[in-house]
Amino acid sequence: MTPVLELDEVSVSFAAGPPFRRRTTHAMREVSLRIDPGETVGLVGESGSGKTTTSMVALGLRAPSSGAVRFEGEPFPRRRRALAGRMQAVLQHPQWSLDPRMRVGRSVAEPLGVLGHADAEQRTLAMLDQVGLDASFAKRYPHQLSGGQRQRVSIARALVTRPPFLVFDEAVSALDVSVQAQILNLVKDLQAEFGFAALFISHDLGAVRYVADRVAVMRGGELVETADAAVFYRKPAHEYSRRLMEAL
Repeated sequence: MTPVLELDEVSVSFAAGPPFRRRTTHAMREVSLRIDPGETVGLVGESGSGKTTTSMVALGLRAPSSGAVRFEGEPFPRRRRALAGRMQAVLQHPQWSLDPRMRVGRSVAEPLGVLGHADAEQRTLAMLDQVGLDASFAKRYPHQLSGGQRQRVSIARALVTRPPFLVFDEAVSALDVSVQAQILNLVKDLQAEFGFAALFISHDLGAVRYVADRVAVMRGGELVETADAAVFYRKPAHEYSRRLMEAL
């Protein structure tokens, strides 16, 4: 099976500070990870462990310093626009991806417009329905929605082009616990229907346990453990993973 996304010994480093005192930070160190069609990989680790940098590399928003990134078996194109509609992200705060001056229907349809789809309105309404929002929501503005409803709109916007790969970056951490469960159930239902692969980034091991097929643990820019979710939650192999589990 060809992975949807594959990182092959990817490292990312960058320099910061004044010229005479520049320091090099290693955000990723030889990270190798694959995500297969229809699979969810949960990426966990404390703040500063490299999770965000990994998501940016996976989405083509940051080029690796070394190593290779492949999407559906092919090297990343030099121009990310070639992947328009093929990968999307659902972020922690929906307002980061929703223009407050734009009605919900227009926000959801925007990725279709970039790709030139003629049936954007029909597909937008159908996608809203699939995330549990009726057609009336298309005429509302983001500030008229609850946090959970805004996140449903963000998911609809991400999925409207039927991408084979999604990144969920702390997508439920800002929501109430009861709403978190609804969104996690929605994500699982939509994945079963559309078959997309997902990288689910979270500091919440409970949420990751609910949605992930495999779990990858990062620490200090390194991938210290990757295991099937059932195995990981029963008996994590790495000492750092065990400490995360004890904190849970």
